[in-house]
Amino acid sequence: MKDQRKTEIRVGITVILALFIVLWIFGWAKNITVNANRKEIKVEFSSVAGLEIGDPVTINGVRKGYVDEIKINNNTVLVLLNLDSDVALKEDAKFYIMMLDLMGGKKVEVNPGSGLNELNYSSTQQGKFLGDISTAMAVFGSVENDLVDVIKEVKVTLSNLNTTLTDQEFNKDLRTSLRNLTRLTENLNTLIASNRSEINELLKSGIDLTKSVNVFLSTNKDSISATLTSLRKTLEESKTLITRVNEFIDQTNENKNNLGKLINDPEIVNDLKSSLNQLKDLTRLLLEQLKKEGIKVDANINLF
Repeated sequence: MKDQRKTEIRVGITVILALFIVLWIFGWAKNITVNANRKEIKVEFSSVAGLEIGDPVTINGVRKGYVDEIKINNNTVLVLLNLDSDVALKEDAKFYIMMLDLMGGKKVEVNPGSGLNELNYSSTQQGKFLGDISTAMAVFGSVENDLVDVIKEVKVTLSNLNTTLTDQEFNKDLRTSLRNLTRLTENLNTLIASNRSEINELLKSGIDLTKSVNVFLSTNKDSISATLTSLRKTLEESKTLITRVNEFIDQTNENKNNLGKLINDPEIVNDLKSSLNQLKDLTRLLLEQLKKEGIKVDANINLF
């Protein structure tokens, strides 16, 4: 009886211990805790991309909680995070959904922030999805055709480049050009070496000329300023004279002065034409008399 009772006690203890271990493993897997001081935060994401309840929440890479609940809220997803009681987040904390491993697992990474005030845990925070392999593959699929075209163009370019580089005539011309460039460089070096003294003299002459010009400008600064001032005055006076001449011409054209009235008066113009005609006739008559017998004057002058 004693052995049977001992066996029953051992079996009972083993079952209880096994049950405790199973419950502990289940609670660890499902992040079940009996701590009532844990903190809950609601975070709104545009997409969770496969995030599931029970996925870990890490702060700077350290696991400090788990995803407790996921709800769809219109066009967004509301995620409830359950954090340890010792977590302290600031008002500028950031929330991101990231890849947990290459197998496609997800986690919520929290940047605790560095602000002065503590985060209001009762308000809904905004989070971002940073993308994963599936997102990258989707982006790659959207640019697949463009990437194929680029690869084809690169292939054609490399083929043409290879054809050009393997062309014997091109290589010959390239070697000739390099040889000529080498000779040109050597000749230039020789020219500079053989005329170094002349070049130095030329540079010295340029420096001396610059110094002389500077001295001349410094010495005759007042005279140059006076000359420029006189030139400026002359230009201003010329401008005034031109303005007056233009005004005189305008007044003449508009008959506002005596010259304009004289030129534009029809009677005076007709008298002037008549006088010129008479002068022309008189000149012709005198020329005819000079050609024949001389000038004949038949004048009857009665002084009294």
